[in-house]
Amino acid sequence: MRLRPTKLRLRPIHEQVVVVLGASSGIGRAAALRFAQCGAAVVVSARSSAGLESLVAEIRSSGGRGEAVVCDVADVEQVQAVADAALLTYGRIDTWVNCAGVALFAPFEHTTAEEFKRVVEVNLLGQVHGAMAALPHLRRDGGSLICVSSMGAKRGIPLQTAYCASKHGIDGFVESLRAELRHDRSPVSLTNIMPATINTPLFDNARTKLGVKPTAPPPVYQPNLVVDAILHAAEHPVRDLIVGGAARAVILTESLAPRLLDAVLSTVGYRLHYTKELKPQGAPDNLDEPLPGNETVEGTIGDHALSRSLYTRWKLNAPLRRAASVAHGAVAGAAGAAATARLRG
Repeated sequence: MRLRPTKLRLRPIHEQVVVVLGASSGIGRAAALRFAQCGAAVVVSARSSAGLESLVAEIRSSGGRGEAVVCDVADVEQVQAVADAALLTYGRIDTWVNCAGVALFAPFEHTTAEEFKRVVEVNLLGQVHGAMAALPHLRRDGGSLICVSSMGAKRGIPLQTAYCASKHGIDGFVESLRAELRHDRSPVSLTNIMPATINTPLFDNARTKLGVKPTAPPPVYQPNLVVDAILHAAEHPVRDLIVGGAARAVILTESLAPRLLDAVLSTVGYRLHYTKELKPQGAPDNLDEPLPGNETVEGTIGDHALSRSLYTRWKLNAPLRRAASVAHGAVAGAAGAAATARLRG
């Protein structure tokens, strides 16, 4: 027997209490700032105490409400402490956003077991730990659990074996968990957000064995597009959101012609990771510890980063899609009527 899911009623953002993990820089920082600007009470968490302090100061200076908890998402007890702090301060949790992530750019043969494990612990287990901390409260009061992963959740990229493995894991975890939530008729919206390459400090902070500062396949988009998707998911129950038309193209090609994509990525997929900025192996990175002085939203690969995506705008604009559907139906109906008239004539 098919169970009908409980109807989800998500609060308007200005009434919400929002937790953002991985908030000291990049997408997480931008999302926390936007939530606070929209009136939400925000609890932010990351490994960098300096990054969190500057973030909360920025939120409060604009009249927003923000609290910070230092946390390494690889430690489930530290993540639980974030949830406890949110409940102690604000009494509930309405939206939980898992944004924490690290990256390693290296051929698999040059990747150590410890490095691979660390990437998986942060990127995948960090999401799992966040869900474990958030779901008891979201199940009770209703709300949204938002997992920010990557187009790497659907298609692996060379020189990113650990990163893409962790993102694939998020996809499998989310799909299984979503089925359980539906079975239990839990009033929880679970969204997997899969961005294309985004101009964040991830690439500046990542461990690299390429000899240069790494990047990822273009085009590059600005973080505001992912933030738009996050805030949309906080108010609208949605299953998956792909950010950037390039990510949609990669995922679609993977589903239709994976061997073609294999051939492309085995050649150009390598050189697209290389910049002209030297970064020797052993240079400071944030794989194990946060780096100081990287409390920014944008990274340094954004010389030509796109701040708009027609595909993303389309996905987030339900009235626009409905209008297009009506127009398409009208055109199809008119064409059908004309064809019928010709046949009868």
